[in-house]
Amino acid sequence: MSGCSHTILEDRGVIAIDGQDADDFLQGLISNDVTKLTGRKALHSALLTPQGKYLHDFFMARLDGRILLDCEAGRLEDLLKRLKMYKLRSKVTLADCSGDFTVAALMGDGWADAVGLKDSAGPCLGGIAFTDPRHGDMGGRAILPREGATAMLENAGLKAVALDDYHVRRLSLGLPDGSRDMVVEKAILLENGFDELGSIDWDKGCYMGQELTARTKYRGLIKKRLVPVEIEGPAPEPGTPVMAGGKEVGETRSSAKGMGLALMRLEYLDAGGPFTAGEATLTPKKPAWASY
Repeated sequence: MSGCSHTILEDRGVIAIDGQDADDFLQGLISNDVTKLTGRKALHSALLTPQGKYLHDFFMARLDGRILLDCEAGRLEDLLKRLKMYKLRSKVTLADCSGDFTVAALMGDGWADAVGLKDSAGPCLGGIAFTDPRHGDMGGRAILPREGATAMLENAGLKAVALDDYHVRRLSLGLPDGSRDMVVEKAILLENGFDELGSIDWDKGCYMGQELTARTKYRGLIKKRLVPVEIEGPAPEPGTPVMAGGKEVGETRSSAKGMGLALMRLEYLDAGGPFTAGEATLTPKKPAWASY
């Protein structure tokens, strides 16, 4: 297990959803199909505006009868507030459990064996671990009791590594990380790979923002995509315009150690550049999973 590692994601929080109406409550709100969420399968999903624009995304796992949402800690209160707005008379309880749980990224060949995970999700070290439902090469995640989480993971053979190691892997695969890569109330799921990454279910019933999301897919209205980019030179700040031939063709998102993401117009991406952002040169790297 010498190649296995972990990093605690301090910028993540946990919301617990419980009650007999929990599944039905979420099913009418989010982009993925809650009926496919089991103790052996986790999901990634999003909450949208009624107009189909990005608000929040999160991982979902079942533990001890509750649904746990692994979400952005800095925006957890906003997500909780929005969920409570739609609770109405549903028999559902919603609680911030970040004081009890922490979220860890698990990486390297053999991480699942190290923590004793036999399926794509399951009980682990007093919490739950699961394969990243977006892409297997991202490794896994765990929602664990906050007290002693690092020690438990290290005792299981997963050494602690820097947060940037996690982000370089994520960026190389082209996976967005919440509001650092998607502009709230502006971003569109299909521009950010949510279709290919399994974060949208096209066969479930209606959910908030479903109409625009479906129309965008079936009318082929996507003109931009979030793409991994190699960065040569000083990393540009998120939101820096990407230029090609004197024209603005996109803008940068997050970056780490020479890798980043940029939202690029497809017509210029196909032309092949060269692309610059600030003082840096960008080289797009289309991930194997993407269909653009």
